[in-house]
Amino acid sequence: MLKNNKYEVVIGLEIHAQLNTFSKAFCSDKVAFGAPANSLVSPVSLGHPGTLPVHNIEAVNMAIMLGLACGCDIRTYNTYDRKNYFYADLPKGYQITQMDTPICTGGKLEINLPQGQTKKIHLTRIHMEEDTGKGIHDLDIENTLMDYNRAGTPLVEIVTEPDFRSGEEAYAFLAEIRKLVRYLGVCDGNMEEGSLRCDANVSIRPLGAKEFGTKVEVKNMNSMSNVKKAIEYEFERQCEMAVNGEQIFSETRSFDAMKGTTFGMRSKELVNDYRFFPEPDLPPLVIDDAWILKVKNTMPALPKELFQKFTQEFRLNEYDASILTESKEVADYFMEVCTHTINYKAAANWVMGAVKGWVNSNATHIDNFPLNPATIADIIACIDKGIINFSIAEQKLFEALLQQPIKKVEELIDELNLAQTGDDHTLQQLILDVLSENEVKVAEYKAGKTGLLGMFMGQIMKKSKGKADPNKTSQLLVQALKMD
Repeated sequence: MLKNNKYEVVIGLEIHAQLNTFSKAFCSDKVAFGAPANSLVSPVSLGHPGTLPVHNIEAVNMAIMLGLACGCDIRTYNTYDRKNYFYADLPKGYQITQMDTPICTGGKLEINLPQGQTKKIHLTRIHMEEDTGKGIHDLDIENTLMDYNRAGTPLVEIVTEPDFRSGEEAYAFLAEIRKLVRYLGVCDGNMEEGSLRCDANVSIRPLGAKEFGTKVEVKNMNSMSNVKKAIEYEFERQCEMAVNGEQIFSETRSFDAMKGTTFGMRSKELVNDYRFFPEPDLPPLVIDDAWILKVKNTMPALPKELFQKFTQEFRLNEYDASILTESKEVADYFMEVCTHTINYKAAANWVMGAVKGWVNSNATHIDNFPLNPATIADIIACIDKGIINFSIAEQKLFEALLQQPIKKVEELIDELNLAQTGDDHTLQQLILDVLSENEVKVAEYKAGKTGLLGMFMGQIMKKSKGKADPNKTSQLLVQALKMD
């Protein structure tokens, strides 16, 4: 919790998530990041006279899905409003949004904190609206250029209650929201591309006080770490002002990531500054129980549900379950492996280790991983049957399969002569060779220095080129060392 000797911080977040629809919120313009400037526009998104908006039902479905995932109440009768402000990024001169009838109300999301604690963050509302265009300031030294490709892109705005008491908690909530929208497939969650954006409302109050202080809004934070840093800076700034007897004004500030500071942009607008009034060109949107149920039936398993399944049904520890549920794609891959094996712990180890290691080292996505889940299960089966040991499987077989992903696992083991040696005669001869080469160490072992067992095992494995069966070798080695 952020606090000093006199004050604590109170924080609420407003998170904008661009929805992963093919077309814009109220017209058929395509949605795509990185397209040439002003190539994805039409008379509707440019606000030409006489044009009319229409509902994007897929955007509505995504908003319902997010609301259900957060435990919100879904509104039956939805209307839209015009939020008027005259700025170059809104070609119509107003934004279509939901002022009085947000599609989702209430709800909460639980976050995990670094100290092992959990905290419930309550939501005020989730409402639908459209995005604005984007100003470009670095191509012309004298003018701001406008790209209207983003104008009209469907958004949901997630508004929380002022439940946060530190930048750390805000960071954890953003991470949870990003994971949730990615699981649901409603948003890609890329803050660096602007598809997930966060504004923080920050105020301070004397320790023990119940009333809130004057709220300052901080915008333009393009990463979760910057949200945390901006909150921490703003808390210190406001505390210093309060100690010095300065008045804190309600204003909108921006965050300078290079300096780690916030700076004033403008005084904070009031609701009546936007002159809200009902959107006359969109009919009310009526959502019945059948519609909500249909959306609910299309929802994937959520991170919390998978975490519970992995820890209770698959008997994984909480650390493994948390790693495997960080990404929906990784969780899906692991689940598919588990349809081919019941050795869930081994499946988790392979996915968290070799599979994710390959993905990370190649700076790519698990969708590009060349081995299908059944192949990983076949590797596990060969280890469990004693055909190959884990070390050789990880160091040699896995690498060989990456080069020949269509090869059968056992076929490649035979081709590369990777099967482990398990017959007693061969293992006993390897053991005798190692012990005869280390007579002094053998004497030390028999005198009580039992830690040398690992050294003997290492040399035996080296002589066998890693192919000796470790379990059987260990048993035979202990027996040989007991002999006079």
